Formats: sequence, C-alpha cells, structure tokens
Amino acid sequence: MELNMIGFTGKTRKRKASDDAHLRSAFSLDELNQDLLERVLSCLPPSSFYRLRSVCKRWNSVATSATFQLACSQIPFRDPWFLMVGQDLDQSIVFDSSEANWKNLRHPAYLQQSHACKTIPVASSGGLVCYRTNSGKLIVCNPVTGACRELPPVGQAGESQTLHAITMYSSPKDPASYRIVLVQGEFSNLSYKVFSSMKNMWEDEVLLVQKAENSSESNMAGDETLYFLSKAGDVVATNMQRSPSKQYSSVLTMENGEEVVYFLSQSGTVVACNLAGKTFFEHPRLLPIFFEYSIDVVECKGEMLVVVLSEFLETASLRVWKFSRGDQSWRQAAAMPPSMSHEFYGKKVDINCIGSGDVIFICVGSSEFSSYVMCNVVTDEWMELPECCVDGRAKEFMSAFCFEPRVEASV
Repeated sequence: MELNMIGFTGKTRKRKASDDAHLRSAFSLDELNQDLLERVLSCLPPSSFYRLRSVCKRWNSVATSATFQLACSQIPFRDPWFLMVGQDLDQSIVFDSSEANWKNLRHPAYLQQSHACKTIPVASSGGLVCYRTNSGKLIVCNPVTGACRELPPVGQAGESQTLHAITMYSSPKDPASYRIVLVQGEFSNLSYKVFSSMKNMWEDEVLLVQKAENSSESNMAGDETLYFLSKAGDVVATNMQRSPSKQYSSVLTMENGEEVVYFLSQSGTVVACNLAGKTFFEHPRLLPIFFEYSIDVVECKGEMLVVVLSEFLETASLRVWKFSRGDQSWRQAAAMPPSMSHEFYGKKVDINCIGSGDVIFICVGSSEFSSYVMCNVVTDEWMELPECCVDGRAKEFMSAFCFEPRVEASV
C-alpha cells in the first residue's frame, strides 16, 4: 500500500519524528524475537505501520507474514477510514479518522485494468469494499492491500429484475468470511440472494412476503412517481434521485439473532427485509410525500438510523432519527446546530451518509456546494471536516464508504 497525506491544514495526532527516535533509543525492537515483534507492530495504527516499514528489511517483511496477519486479526477494532467517491473513479482517497487527515491510497491495479468498464463502490463491511461495474459485475476489494476478487455472476434471473439494495456483512471473527446480499424484484414480489465467500457461490433466491407493521396504508404499492410544485415554483418528483454510488444504499443489522436489511424505496420510505423470517415491511413515512428533503439510512452499533435534511421556515435542518417499535414512531436522536445547518438553505443539496460505531459521516453536496461532516450520535457533537486539496484544488466527493484498514482481510 502506498500512503500519502494530502491537502490537510488542521491538527493531526501524528507523532513527531523526534518522538519515534526517542522511543528507539530507549528500547530497541531488534531485541525482540519475531513473534513478539509482530505482536507489537500489529498494535500500531495501519498508517503508522506502513510509515515504519522502511526502517529495515526485517520490519518490511513483516507485512506478508501469516503470523503477523493472524496477530492483526486479534485486534478487535480499528479506527475507520472513509473511502471517498467522486467524479474521478481512478483514485482512492480516504479520510483517516484516527489521524484526522486525508490520505491517497494506490488505486487497486485490478480495478484499473479495464477502462471500458468503470467500477464504483456500492457496499462495505469490516476491511472490505464491494465495487460494481456498469455491466453489473461485483468485485470485492481490500483497499489497503489492493487484493481484489470478481464474484461469480448472479445468474440470468437476477439480470432482469430491479435491484433495490446491495449490502455486505463480514464476520469479525473470520477475516475471510463475508456475505453480500442483493434485494431485488418489484415491490409486490420482492426477493433476495446471498453470496457466501465460504461457499464461493450464490445461494438460492428467497421470496419475501410483505408484513403489515402499522395500520396506515402502504406507500410502496407500485412505487409510482408523483409530481408537485415546490414553494419556489419548481416541478419536483416524489421519487428519489440518488448518486450512482448510493443508488443501492442499504444497511444490514442483527436483531434478535436475525439479519435485517434496510433500504430506501424510490419514494423515500424505509423498507425492512427480515432475511430469516422471509418478510418485509415499510416503516411509517418521516415527512409528507409532498415535501422537499434528502434522506439516507445508516447503521450505528447494530441499530438502523435515518438522516434527514429538510427546509422549513426559511432555514435548513439536519437531523438523525431512530425508530421506536413500541409506538411505531420516529424519535429524534441528534440534530445539527442551526448555525451549521442554515448554511445548506436554498442550495438544493443532497446528503449521502455512512455509519461507523457512534459516528455518522455525512457528505452534503450539490452542483455548486460541498461539505463533509461527522456526527457523534451519542454526544450529539458535530464537526465539519477540512477540504481535501490535491494539487492546490479542492476535491469534491459525492459519498463515502466506511471500512477498517485491515491487512489481514481476505477477499
């Protein structure tokens, strides 16, 4: 992995070179046997480890050691990196949350081989990211090592069906085990398929039955597009216009030991698919259908949350909501300070979000505006990130995908 810091003017947690020199003089790691050395190095943040690989040949050889990768797998959690998605799909720029700076990774060679078949990230989990080509092929990649794997074709049946969601789940206990779930079909006939890395195959398609979770009439039937006039006099469609990378935006959670996939319908309602129960249902609508807003669904610590940006009384509001099953209603979990959200008013911005632990990473953008914000949903703290500048020019990103930088994650 090639790793360079780019365009960051704020503070970082990076240690000074003099601090590293002091540590080396106080104690020489060369005195450690190989097993203990690998354990020590596995505890370092990945960015620090890659900087220190150039110290000597012995340290450099550790990266490919099977025992070192095993030691890395024992680390329960890595501070996440956020893979940014912009117009230039031949770059891999990440935001490192542990050092609070932007980094430029070497774009995986496999993804650069076919220029006629562009790839774009569509899902992520653990240390892996799933890409989709414009022809529908799926490729699983470790952004840190550059290792890639093209998955077997879904099959002819899936090619003709409408694809609603692509989500991914990787086992925290086994870096080589992951599952990719596709939800497809018309709303009157939804189904899902699962790819298992352990079986190296797509499992049989499973049909889903709609389950009524509330007394209100479902908004999903047909999912027709309606049009209305905005307060500015513009004709607005009720169907959602998503950026290509978030077209299949969805999350997977474990609820009472069962996998549940959440995604957004074309009209902006949250749809839940219980894979074990083979059922799906639609949550109550957060805002009236004739209302201008941008919405996305995220997962934080196993819980589904919804982020909504709306305009009301000549200001903008950005809020996080959670669903209460007790009274079948939405409750506010966090809200951006009005002094920050008012900046979005009148700019016709869209939001694309991704969750990790207690944090939600939010990309706010339009044709003339872009901003990147991190929200801690537990403390309700909001922080705007600095611009990412390359060659003196600010980069603009549409969305982001979260992954843990893990050298041991296998495709």
